[in-house]
Amino acid sequence: MDHKMLSTKELYKWTLRLALPLMIQNLINTLVNTADTIMLGYVGQNAMAASSLANQYTFVLQCVFFGMATATSVLCAQYWGKKDSKTIERVIGLAARVSIIFSILFTVVSFIFPEAIMTMLTDSPETISIGAQYLKIMSLSFLFMAISQVYLSALRSVGKVMFPSVVAVVSLCVNIVLNAAFIFGLFGLPKLGVFGVALGTVIARVTEVILCIIYSVNCEVKFRIKYIFKSAGILTKDFVKICLPSIGNDLVWSLATTVFAIILGHMGDDIVAANAVAIMVVDIGAIAERGFANATTIVIGQTLGANLIEETKHYAAKLVRLTAYVATAGCIIIVALRPVIMDFYSDKLTENAVALLGTMMYMTTYRMIGEGINTCLICGCFRGGGDTKYGFIMDIIMMWTVAIPLMVIAAYVLKLPPIWVYFVMTLDEIEKMPFIFIHFKKYKWMKNITRDEAELGA
Repeated sequence: MDHKMLSTKELYKWTLRLALPLMIQNLINTLVNTADTIMLGYVGQNAMAASSLANQYTFVLQCVFFGMATATSVLCAQYWGKKDSKTIERVIGLAARVSIIFSILFTVVSFIFPEAIMTMLTDSPETISIGAQYLKIMSLSFLFMAISQVYLSALRSVGKVMFPSVVAVVSLCVNIVLNAAFIFGLFGLPKLGVFGVALGTVIARVTEVILCIIYSVNCEVKFRIKYIFKSAGILTKDFVKICLPSIGNDLVWSLATTVFAIILGHMGDDIVAANAVAIMVVDIGAIAERGFANATTIVIGQTLGANLIEETKHYAAKLVRLTAYVATAGCIIIVALRPVIMDFYSDKLTENAVALLGTMMYMTTYRMIGEGINTCLICGCFRGGGDTKYGFIMDIIMMWTVAIPLMVIAAYVLKLPPIWVYFVMTLDEIEKMPFIFIHFKKYKWMKNITRDEAELGA
């Protein structure tokens, strides 16, 4: 990165070089979930609803991993801007250690008590039974996710974004082939239904870790097992300072999202199945905006690590504007594809579920724009600048004292129809946007958190 103020064109070119591979990764991750949803549609609506609800538990762990990845990315990006690769490897080892501990805890709980977890998410006996079977097998993938996500996030933060894209493509291919084989009984394999979909995901995660280990051997940013067990010194303090609010933020947000799912889950299988498809559609439409938001983290982190304060302010404003344009384009795509998606699911969902899906796809558009801008600001600018506390505080206040109470009132006090309860849910991103912009304009989130060799040695 050149230490001079980049023009808008140069900034966008740099961001695009980072964002395109990240978009590919987001697309692949989304396609993995999409493949599961589509193939489970051939098993049955209850199987699709069960996997969607079971993934709410997995989603909580993924948010923990995302918090770890955030702290890893922020520290690695800033130390990369400072050109300190040894410290980056120490950060990777520290992050892997903590992620592995969390993965073991979640695996034990979900492997031993899958029915209890599903009972909290729905009161449908068949959905509970199918979801418990799915969740028990999925839990075996958690340890491998812990390792691959930390290392791949470190590579992305230093601008090495192509290899994570390759890993995502390979993982997708493995996942889809195995899902199809286990669902339809291909290649002489047994038809395992929802069990097979979970097993295919586990094997795909194992493949990711194997690829990461092979790549690390000849990469300048290595995954060194010794750093998992060695003390990280003062880096631990910096990591925790960024990591805890980040994990708290993602947990608060994911638990609130889980509460949303629980409320919808008790309003019938039709709204749950329609929401499963709507989530898939939004994930596809938001691929580009999330790619640019992730690229923003890298740009802001590396620029601040090089101690370029005024440049950081300029780049942040430009990238927020760019993300808003990209999010709007994603909404237009969703509306354009709405008839095609509804037609595709017309014979896989009930008539009522298809009708709900049609309305929900319109509602997802404005929510997606709000999510894109908020993600760019909170996860891109604030976190890239080392400020993970503000997003945490905002989600505690806005999700748990505004969004969830409004949804509870709509569902259980006013007893509104499911689609109106869903509408109340989609307002959550809009409600917090003004407060996030105010914090952005104060620029207190910009911090160079790197340390010199003397401090790191001590």
